[in-house]
Amino acid sequence: MADPLLMSPALPPQMPRLIPALPDDLAILCIARVPQYYHPCLAAVSRSWRSALRSPLLFAIRLEVDAAQPFLLINVRTPTDQSRWYLLDRLRQSPAASLLPLRSPPLPTALGSAVVALGPTLFLLGGSIHGIPSSAVQIFDARFNRWRLGPPMSSAREFAAAGAICGRIYAVGGCLPVNDYWAEEFESDTERWRRVPSPPEIREKWMHGNAVINGKLLAVADRGGLIYDPAAAMDVEQEKAWGPLPTALDLGWRGRAAVVGGVLYSYDFLGKIKGYDLAYDDWMPVDGVDKELPKFLHGATLANFGDLLCLVWEGRQSGRVRSKEMEIACAGIRISRTRTGGLQGSVEWSESVVLAIPKGSSIAHCISLEF
Repeated sequence: MADPLLMSPALPPQMPRLIPALPDDLAILCIARVPQYYHPCLAAVSRSWRSALRSPLLFAIRLEVDAAQPFLLINVRTPTDQSRWYLLDRLRQSPAASLLPLRSPPLPTALGSAVVALGPTLFLLGGSIHGIPSSAVQIFDARFNRWRLGPPMSSAREFAAAGAICGRIYAVGGCLPVNDYWAEEFESDTERWRRVPSPPEIREKWMHGNAVINGKLLAVADRGGLIYDPAAAMDVEQEKAWGPLPTALDLGWRGRAAVVGGVLYSYDFLGKIKGYDLAYDDWMPVDGVDKELPKFLHGATLANFGDLLCLVWEGRQSGRVRSKEMEIACAGIRISRTRTGGLQGSVEWSESVVLAIPKGSSIAHCISLEF
């Protein structure tokens, strides 16, 4: 039976009152505050309730009343280059039910694609299929488990840096051959791409990771990382909005990272989780979590999950798990400041889920959506 949470929206022309004793505008306010986990039960009340739960209006109200909750989108790539998408719902009662399989995008999930989140919407940008870079843009609305094709980028790209700033998406690098559309900006309201001027001397860089901090897009790259400041581009010549990463950040940034509370978190070559604070211009270890987490030597992904630092990695197979299946492990860490300015972490939750996909598959993307 299909999960009503993942159905497409459909509103009948006329609906009976949701709650007989209340006007619909008050009833929808009440329903909007109910956590998503209970929506399948609510959908069984009546056809009008089912339609209301699939309405974009409900999700807009959830944002207004601060009832939206975070979900984690995880993309797994198999050894045969097949791609699987899952949605992690932490409020589900059992770990086995918390990872929901999602529909596949209209085009294959390309190797080296970039992902960006805007509220409940995921943007999947570019990548390469059979070694050929793509300009495709695939858009996923997590509220309704629905993919669609968006306007393609002006330049095909793979392993690009990308991020969302003030409702706009920026895609940087990964172009071959290098061209004037090395950096682009996407306006989500009009769904149009436009060129972002960039100095020719930085266009030879290849990106290994990126993050958005304080309204700036940061990217770690070979031959030195870079920063792009869209706000500065409005006040000065656009090409002067580009600059190098601080040396300490550039030297310590391994690749995959997440920003929580204005601090960029990654892990070093010894598997130690650490955070970089722009104000201190220094990396600091996250203390207090070493005994509860494995060493993240490779393959772990990080995301901001409801203001927790979420780590997702391929778990170790236990005796009850068939060796041919992949185990996904994840943990949510709350990080606070110590009196001396250090970073203290505590694991608030952790779980693992066994997927019916081949062992040796890799986690390609992990990103948080809110709705």
